[in-house]
Amino acid sequence: MTTFNFDEIIERRSTGSLKWNYYDEDILPLWVADSDFKCAPAILSGISERVEHGILGYQIPSMNNSATAAVVSWLWRRHSWQIKAEWVVWVPGVVTAVNGTCRAFCKPGDKVLIQEPNYGPLLDAPELNNLIKETVNTCMKDGRWTFDFDDLERKASDPKARMFILCNPMNPCGSVLTADELARIEAICLQHDVMLCSDEIHCDLILDDVSHIPAGSLSEIGSQCITIMAASKTFNIAGLASSYVIIPDEKIRQQFIQTTISMQLWVNVLGMIATEKALTECDDWYESQLDYLRGNRQYLKQAFKSIDGFDYKPAAATFLAWIDASTLDAKDVHQYMLSKGVGPTAGEDFGRPNFTRINFACPRSYLEQAIERLT
Repeated sequence: MTTFNFDEIIERRSTGSLKWNYYDEDILPLWVADSDFKCAPAILSGISERVEHGILGYQIPSMNNSATAAVVSWLWRRHSWQIKAEWVVWVPGVVTAVNGTCRAFCKPGDKVLIQEPNYGPLLDAPELNNLIKETVNTCMKDGRWTFDFDDLERKASDPKARMFILCNPMNPCGSVLTADELARIEAICLQHDVMLCSDEIHCDLILDDVSHIPAGSLSEIGSQCITIMAASKTFNIAGLASSYVIIPDEKIRQQFIQTTISMQLWVNVLGMIATEKALTECDDWYESQLDYLRGNRQYLKQAFKSIDGFDYKPAAATFLAWIDASTLDAKDVHQYMLSKGVGPTAGEDFGRPNFTRINFACPRSYLEQAIERLT
């Protein structure tokens, strides 16, 4: 296996990086889910070849058979999910797809259920589309985050509830839902005729010996489910705006496509190339990155044990550390972190102001600096 240098420091402030230019220069940015690792060589090579072609005009994503075939192959190899090529709809991003789903299948005044804590732009999606947001509580149980299923059942039973936006693996909590948990979600949605929209952008970042089960593969609700995925987080190509939605049911798929046409959901031509390369030629880089992330997670686990006020329980997936700071001697957790020179994502953005989220997809030395500043 080729050796990759995930310890390499790459200067990013001069590139207009959202991650590195959001905070002042004296703040170490460990926030947005954007890694600091150089992309796999095959991805960079594929992009270079396309640039050498010299023309970067409009494309028809549905006619890029090789990119779609890469998605089909990856889902079978990695998740044992056999899909058909025609089920794949290309979109610029997960947030765009969630908003498009809200528009396509809900009308103003309908209720959309969404788990909390959750990624801020997903929490915003219902109200941005003139819908009523109903948050479903998640809670810590036996050392991992899971759903309050009684809360989900109660809110799904409301006749106005039309959709449930699921995030699996959970962002920011990192839990990977079990088969039993997904079966309960499936049963509740079917009983109350609630469509399931599943954000699974972190599904390829599994760090423990557990399996991710795509919502669309569920035996009963899969045909009326929208599953949203991307290579963007896993392979650090988020800036290339390329994601894919899996919709088995033809009627639902066409309704999604017809609604989102007005939103001009063009997929970046280089993003599709990068996605294809990522899913077909980068397995060695991918496995090496997972090993490095496991090491970073273990480092944070040990480091936070010696820092008062922080309770970090490592999760099974993602490169995001969701840290309970409710016992920290500070009125404002986020301002406390900034005062120490560390720039995480504020827990308040996910609906939990007493938490903080640290992105550990970075060289180990960045984490060492962060811990030194916090101590």
